[in-house]
Amino acid sequence: MSRKENSDSKQITLFNEEVYNTKPFLKWAGGKGQLLQIIDERLPKEIRKNKIVENYIEPFVGGGAVFFHLKNNYTLKKATLIDVNKELVVGYQVIKNNPKELIKKLLSLEKEYLQKEESTRKEFFYLIRDEYNDQLKSFDYQKYNEEWIQRAVYLIYMNKTCFNGLFRLNSKGEFNVPFGKYKNPKICDNENILQVHQALQEVTILCGDFSLARNYVQKDSFVYFDPPYRPLSSTANFTDYSKDGFSDEEQKRLADFFNDMDKQGAHLMLSNSDPKNEDPEDNFFDDLYKDFKIERVKAKRAISCKGSGRGEITELLITNY
Repeated sequence: MSRKENSDSKQITLFNEEVYNTKPFLKWAGGKGQLLQIIDERLPKEIRKNKIVENYIEPFVGGGAVFFHLKNNYTLKKATLIDVNKELVVGYQVIKNNPKELIKKLLSLEKEYLQKEESTRKEFFYLIRDEYNDQLKSFDYQKYNEEWIQRAVYLIYMNKTCFNGLFRLNSKGEFNVPFGKYKNPKICDNENILQVHQALQEVTILCGDFSLARNYVQKDSFVYFDPPYRPLSSTANFTDYSKDGFSDEEQKRLADFFNDMDKQGAHLMLSNSDPKNEDPEDNFFDDLYKDFKIERVKAKRAISCKGSGRGEITELLITNY
């Protein structure tokens, strides 16, 4: 297959087909919302023609924008979502299993937060963040229980009230993003949570390394890889979604895995940053994926500490078909 080329709320269409508008339940750095149309246009021809995905696997699900887009517009017969971020997986599992309890607690927290003055909101944010980090000492990530619901509440609350909606962990695994000054943040989108709940039914959700996908990839599966982007510069590293980060060595290991899955007969798509935005001579990904189709697509930088860093850049889309 290699190429050498470089809730329940729904709308009814005129054709009585259900159209869902499910979207990510978290703001997520590197989310693919703005690239969905570009990605859709580059899906395997059979998927676009038949509107059916037999077996979808996403080894870095993150906010899940691509998964939800496919769920909204295609029939996914089987889906497996994987992420190394334990907190993120807690959120997905809670919405899948206990959406009503989550909504009830989240609405209560939202009401308490929005009634406060800005200075008090800031104190409240850091109080919740401290509680969230203190939970690390005893939290059981292996066995689903009632504590998962409260942890998901805190995760969503902080995501909607912290600076830029970032998710960043320090070396101890503690959430360390500062307070964000939002006047009226929508902390609990109960309608969307219920739609996410519906979308996740019959979906396998796993916490672990991307290599777990090996156990689920079959011939003609569609696998979308959206790893933490390689930073464009030394000051633009927003990839610490897990305490261990994602180094160039990890990028190389992923490229080896991509090659292996290509040999399994799966259809593969991978996105990443384009180093040539900063250095035209940087062939890091061009060399890693030289046997596959590499396309440069336009995107707007979503996160930057400087306003001037939010202009249009190119990102990479790599496919084996």
